[in-house]
Amino acid sequence: MTKIKNESIKIVPLGGVGEIGKNMYVVEVDEEIFVIDAGLKFPENEMLGIDIVIPDTTWLEEQRERIKGIFLTHGHEDAIGALPYVLQKINAPVYGTKLTIALAKEKLKENSVKPVRFQTIKSGSRLKFDRAVVTFFHTTHSIPDSVGICIQTSEGKIVHTGDFKFDQAATGLYRAEIGKMASIGESGVLCLLSDSTEAEHPGYTTSEAVTERELSSIFHSATGRIIVACFASNFIRIQQALDAAFENGRKVAIVGKSIERSFEIALKLNYLSLAGTDLIIPITDIGKYDDSEIVIISTGTMGEPLEALQKMARQNHRQVNIKKGDTVLITATPSVGLETFMFKTIDLLYRAGAVVNTPYRKIHVSGHGSQEDLKLMLNLMKPKFFIPIQGEYRMLFSHAKLAEETGLARDHIFIPANGEVIEYKDGRMRQGGRVPAGNVLIDGIGVGDVGNIVLRDRKLLSQDGIFTVVVTLDKKHKRIASGPEIISRGFVYVRESEKLIEESTKIVRKIVEQAVAEGSFDWAGIKQDIRDKLNQYLFDRTKRRPMILPIIMEI
Repeated sequence: MTKIKNESIKIVPLGGVGEIGKNMYVVEVDEEIFVIDAGLKFPENEMLGIDIVIPDTTWLEEQRERIKGIFLTHGHEDAIGALPYVLQKINAPVYGTKLTIALAKEKLKENSVKPVRFQTIKSGSRLKFDRAVVTFFHTTHSIPDSVGICIQTSEGKIVHTGDFKFDQAATGLYRAEIGKMASIGESGVLCLLSDSTEAEHPGYTTSEAVTERELSSIFHSATGRIIVACFASNFIRIQQALDAAFENGRKVAIVGKSIERSFEIALKLNYLSLAGTDLIIPITDIGKYDDSEIVIISTGTMGEPLEALQKMARQNHRQVNIKKGDTVLITATPSVGLETFMFKTIDLLYRAGAVVNTPYRKIHVSGHGSQEDLKLMLNLMKPKFFIPIQGEYRMLFSHAKLAEETGLARDHIFIPANGEVIEYKDGRMRQGGRVPAGNVLIDGIGVGDVGNIVLRDRKLLSQDGIFTVVVTLDKKHKRIASGPEIISRGFVYVRESEKLIEESTKIVRKIVEQAVAEGSFDWAGIKQDIRDKLNQYLFDRTKRRPMILPIIMEI
C-alpha cells in the first residue's frame, strides 16, 4: 500500500481484449498513467496486404505528459511489437527485464528509431512514483524473464499477470515465483488483470518436460535432416531443440533473420546455452555433413514460421529447401486466421517428401495457462475485482466464469471492450466512459495511412477485379483524340470477351461525345456517368461488379 490516499483509479485496455495480440493496458492512478505492454497482432484475413496491426494511441498521445512509463511483461511480439511506432509519438521511459529490454532495443534498431530511456528491472525491483509503487514477480512462459506487474495504490494492488502458466517441472530461468504471488494476494489485491488465451481449455497446460521428451524421441528416430519451425522468440523450444541435437550428435543451423537476431541476443545474455562449442554451424555448411547429422531451426518474416516452411516446400527458399526424407517439426500454434494456411503448408510439405510432426504430437505446448492454472492464479491473488484480458471474447467470457467458480461475485467481474474505461472510486468499481481505441494498420513503411476505405477497395479488387477506361480528348476541337481504350485486370479475359469490351467501348464513347458536343468539360460528372452506365451494363452481362476506373486526359 502507499501512504498517499488515491482518489481515482482507472483501467483502460487499448488492445488485447476481444482479440489475440496487440496487448496494451493503461492503469491511471490519480494523475499518473502507467502503460503495460505495447504489442502487435498479425492481420486478419480481410486485412488485405496489411503487414501488422498495432493499437491506436491517439488518447495516450494527448496524455503524454502524464505517462510515467511503459512497463513490458515479456519479449514476445504481442508485448513489444508496437514499441517502435509508439515511441515515435510518446517519449516515455521503458521498463523491462534484461532480455525483454535487449529484444526491445533490437526492434527499435531494426526500425531506425532513436534510442529512448530504457530501465532494466528485476523481480525484486521497486519503483516509487508520486501516486503509486510498481513491483514485479517472475512467471513461467515460453520466453525467460517474463514478469507480472503489480501497481500498489492506497486502495490495494492492481496486478497484471502477463503471459503465464504453472509448470511444476519448470527450472531456472522459467520458474514462477508462486510464493511471491501468494504474498501479493495476502497483502490485498484490488483488481486482477489475467491472461485468458487458454481459458477454454480444461485442466492444466501440459508441462514442457513432456515436450522435451517427445522432441528427444523424434530426434533419436529421425534418419534424415530435422527442420524445427518455431517462433523466433520461443526460447524454451529453441533450447529443447539445441539439447536434443547435442544428445543425438547433430549440428544445428539457424535460418531466418529474426531468429538469428534473437538467438544471438539470448546467447550473449546467457538465456540460451550450448552443450557443445561446435554445435552451431552456418547454413552454408550443411552440405558438408550427412543428412542424419543436421538440424535446422527456422522461422520467417516477423518471426512467424509457416511462410518460410511454405517457401521451403515449394523449393524457392533462398537458403534451404525440403527434400525427401526430411522430418519437419511445427512447434508453433498458428495465429488466429492462419489455421487454413498451416494445413496447406502441411500438405505442401508432404508433397515435397517430408515427414511432418504438428503440435498435436506434443512437440509443442502452449505458454499460457489452462483453466486450472487460471483458477490457481485467482486463488493466489484473491482479488476484490477481476478483469480477464488477452483473448477473444469467448475466452474472456470463459475466464470470467472461472472467476465466479472461485467465489468472485458476478458484479465484481468486468469484460471491457478496447477503449472502455473501468473506474474505481469511493469504494466502487464501475464501467464508465470511453477513450479512442482501435486498429492502426501498418503496410510497408506506411503507418495508419491504410483505413477502411482502402481495405474496402482492396477487397473489391480481390473479388471482382478492375475495369479501367482511358479516353484522350482534344478540348480545342471538341472531339475524342484517342480511345476509349479498356484495360481489364482480374475481371474478364479480354481476348475471350470481345463483345463485352466492344459494347463497353460504345457506351463510353457515347457518353463522352455527348458531353463534349454540349460543351461540358465537367470531368468529375463525365467520370461518374461512365461508372454508373458501365456498372449497370457489366452487372447485367456478368453479375459481377468490378472497380471501374475512368481516366480522362487532354491534349
